[in-house]
Amino acid sequence: MTYQSNRGLRGFLAAAALAAAATMPLKAQAEETYNLALLSDFSGPYADIMPILAGGREAVFTWWNETRGKELGVTLNYKNYETRYDAAQVASLWPGIKSELDPIAVVGLGGPDVAALSERLPEDKIPMFMATAAYGFAWQPDAWIFNPRPTYSHESVGFLNWMREQRGGDEPLKVAILASEASPAYVDMAKGIELYAEEHPEEIDLVEVIYTEVQPTDLTGQMRRVVRAGAEVLVIQTNTSIVVAAKRGLQANGANIPIMMSSHNGLPASGSALGGLEQMEGDFEAYGMVIAADEDTPARQFYETLVADYGLEAPWNVVTAMGVSQGLYTVTVIDHAIEANGAEGLTGEMVREALFAKPITTEETHGFLPTLSFTPEAPFPLEGLKVNVGTVKDGKITIAATGVDVPQVEKW
Repeated sequence: MTYQSNRGLRGFLAAAALAAAATMPLKAQAEETYNLALLSDFSGPYADIMPILAGGREAVFTWWNETRGKELGVTLNYKNYETRYDAAQVASLWPGIKSELDPIAVVGLGGPDVAALSERLPEDKIPMFMATAAYGFAWQPDAWIFNPRPTYSHESVGFLNWMREQRGGDEPLKVAILASEASPAYVDMAKGIELYAEEHPEEIDLVEVIYTEVQPTDLTGQMRRVVRAGAEVLVIQTNTSIVVAAKRGLQANGANIPIMMSSHNGLPASGSALGGLEQMEGDFEAYGMVIAADEDTPARQFYETLVADYGLEAPWNVVTAMGVSQGLYTVTVIDHAIEANGAEGLTGEMVREALFAKPITTEETHGFLPTLSFTPEAPFPLEGLKVNVGTVKDGKITIAATGVDVPQVEKW
């Protein structure tokens, strides 16, 4: 039996009410079929954005099946599994997923997937491809879980160095970090920046590191400390709730310190939570992926193709871009594996080997990602790292910078 999830946001929103995302049979149209296991959160903390991210990645699988897959004689089937963004749930589901699908790859979502499967996937010889930045605690050789982006700390340091250059002068940039101990991933985001600042005091002066609840109600007092410390930028890579509380805290103190966010809690999501994108005027998002702005780019053109021809109903924003980029680098690696081994008898181990065999070019991902070169030394590329920077200007998301170099960041 093969699987394909119902296309479109309406199907995904309906699936959020179910314990597992609804699927519908798909008749194989090729000589060889392989399964992908999609880990999803339609009912947990990311339920509000999951339909959009899922729409992006599944539209790519549909596009690949109807184009490149037909040429190669291969169909990729997939099934969503509801994890509620919970590591225990992922661990509980995994034996059944493996037995039911025997997938050649897993398409993951976030930190709980990494925590639950980091020891199981090497034994099962099935790689997992993520959409997010990586985590320092997962920075190990011989990985089976791979991120198209470096760690969140890599991305923030690249942005901070760019911001210092924009400011000018020789003085280090005064930086504050707002994180939470509610998740190892959130702690990890701060630790990498702390180490880099310690080793590069001429670049970054870390004036405040504040840990708060995952859904704080009032950060006025904490933001008063940030203002008094003279911070020039506030880094928040956790979630929209903390961004909202920080922004309101800054406003209560009469301060306008720019906030730098990541992709999952970026300008559209945080702006919406604050009542409108205009609330984020002068703030930033930075990550190793395309900025979903209004400019005409190869990525935007590919998105329009998915909308016109392959059933994508998600809006053009950073969450959709995450889903599309995840889908694209997943199918590109599988494509490389088929080129190297043929269409018949493909295994997860062959897919992983293909990841190291040749780069994933930016052309293959239609500009959604930079060219990626993986090695067995890390679960993400270690060289040629770039970030793009988006901001809000006159109430609209615009591209502030592309291809910003990420400096070398030591392992923490």
